Amino acid sequence: MLAGTKISRSDQNRALALSTVAFTACFAVWTIFAIIGVAIKKELSLSEFQFGLLVATPILTGSVVRIVLGVWTERYGGRIVFPLQMLAAAAATWALTWATTYPQYLLAALGIGLSGGSFIIGVAYVSRWYDKGHQGTALGIFGAGNVGAAVTKFVAPFVMVAWGWQGVAQVWSVGLALMAVVFFLLAKDDPELTQRRAGGYKAPGWAEQFAPLKKLQVWRFSLYYFFVFGAFVALALWMPHYLIDVYGVDVKVAGMAAAAFSLSASIFRAYGGHLSDKYGARTVMYWTFGFSLALLFVLSYPPTDYIITGKNGPVTFSTAIGLWPFIAIMFTLGFFMSLGKAAVFKHIPVYYPNHVGSVGGLVGMIGGLGGFVLPIVFGALLDMTGIYTSCFMLLFLLVGIALAWMHGSIRLMERAAHGAVLRRLPALPEMQTIHSPDETRLSGR
Repeated sequence: MLAGTKISRSDQNRALALSTVAFTACFAVWTIFAIIGVAIKKELSLSEFQFGLLVATPILTGSVVRIVLGVWTERYGGRIVFPLQMLAAAAATWALTWATTYPQYLLAALGIGLSGGSFIIGVAYVSRWYDKGHQGTALGIFGAGNVGAAVTKFVAPFVMVAWGWQGVAQVWSVGLALMAVVFFLLAKDDPELTQRRAGGYKAPGWAEQFAPLKKLQVWRFSLYYFFVFGAFVALALWMPHYLIDVYGVDVKVAGMAAAAFSLSASIFRAYGGHLSDKYGARTVMYWTFGFSLALLFVLSYPPTDYIITGKNGPVTFSTAIGLWPFIAIMFTLGFFMSLGKAAVFKHIPVYYPNHVGSVGGLVGMIGGLGGFVLPIVFGALLDMTGIYTSCFMLLFLLVGIALAWMHGSIRLMERAAHGAVLRRLPALPEMQTIHSPDETRLSGR
């Protein structure tokens, strides 16, 4: 938001509400294959690899396209880019019902992936309506639109029973298209775009927009988001498979448990934004990484049988996490991931107020790629080690690296800031005496 620009509370609420609802609708479409993918796999007799590629394609494209959509939002405004993106994704979702061959399904999935790019559009648009002291809360509320994944998991099965998977795609497509029209009609151009047009200023060029991407700090933020968002998406996809294999539950219980994790990792994002405004995003990131490290250590420990030689003979015991403790730990992990997602994007408008689209686009892209890459690595680790908890071991290592890098960078910045302050202080009298010629001569006797 430009300094000195007065914005009414009603305009702020309008922008935030429309963006949050639109993002929820987009996220519901982005994760549509979590439900209809099973029916499509059976219909086409897909192999595990073909099915995995089909389900992952929207995640991949929705991540890669974020950086471009972010820059376009900076140039043309969210009121234009958001509806166009939703209409394109809605058209691809409807086109899915026309597909008859596997390549056609993949092509439609590419278009559906555009819905995943909605996040950075909303971030760039919403952040311009709020000052720095309230951006964290606003972006946290907006980011809670991740709950769209849970909406699909809860509602889509009932629609699919009534009208088949094609009915799910058609209903979701029409809903997204209607949301695009509502957004265009009710939303307003953000204040910075309005002021730029009134003053006849040109939009920033591509080179200027991408200039901050050369900074290592931006890539550090990307690593944070790779964990808090990428691992969230990966675990949401991996949990049903994990629960069925490890605990022997049916698909309904596994789906409900995964939905609970998705809810936890989504609805508390608004609270994470509030905490970031109140205590600082850096503090919230310490909470996120610290608690995640402890929780993932517990989750990483595989069921183990111990035999101890005691006074009266061998003493045996085993360590294993039961089903309900596992669900409780995952819910807690999702809570801290949710706080972290808000804290990461609290940093960006503060450090890069004029490059939210490009910087946020890169950070969002890397985070989204985590949702694509990590499930593949989870499977590879399971094949190589045969240990189901290897997925949590990987995340434990990842969050440990992120925490160490963050703490090291913060310490370096603090030392540099303290050094600059000390250099600006006037010399103390005793220091002047020490370095005076007379004192030097006396000390040499």
